Amino acid sequence: MLARGVCRMFAERGFASLTEFATRDGLRMDVCALGPKGEIWCVEVKSSRADYLADRKWEGYRGWCDRFFFAVPESFPDELLPPEHGLIRADAYGGDILRLGPEEKLAGARRKAMTLAFARNAARRVQVLSDPRPRGPITA
Repeated sequence: MLARGVCRMFAERGFASLTEFATRDGLRMDVCALGPKGEIWCVEVKSSRADYLADRKWEGYRGWCDRFFFAVPESFPDELLPPEHGLIRADAYGGDILRLGPEEKLAGARRKAMTLAFARNAARRVQVLSDPRPRGPITA
C-alpha cells in the first residue's frame, strides 16, 4: 500500500512509476520512477523497523538510479535510515518528499538501458491487460 502512495505522489510530479522493477543484476526495486527530464529515481519501501533490519538489498540500487529514496509510514523510526539517502513519508493514498538524497547521475549507456527496460516493462504490463496470455517473456 505504501508503494501505491509513492506512485501517486510521483504521478502528481510528472513521473511515471513501476513497482517491482527488476534490474539486470536481479535486484527488484519496490518503485522505479522515470521523470519528465529522463531522471530515474529508485524507492525502497520499508514498512517497519523489522522490515528495514531484515533486508539490505537496497544497497545495490544506487548504481541503477540518479536518486535513491526510502519510503516509510508515519510510525517509522526515521533515525534508523541513513541520512545520505532521500526520505519519503507515505501511506496508501499519497506521500511527501521530506528529504532529497544527493543526485548521482547515471552514465549515458546505463541511463539508456534503464529507460529502454522501463519502457518495455511498462508496455508488456499494458499488453497483459488486453491479452492475458501473450507470447514471449513478460520481463523486459
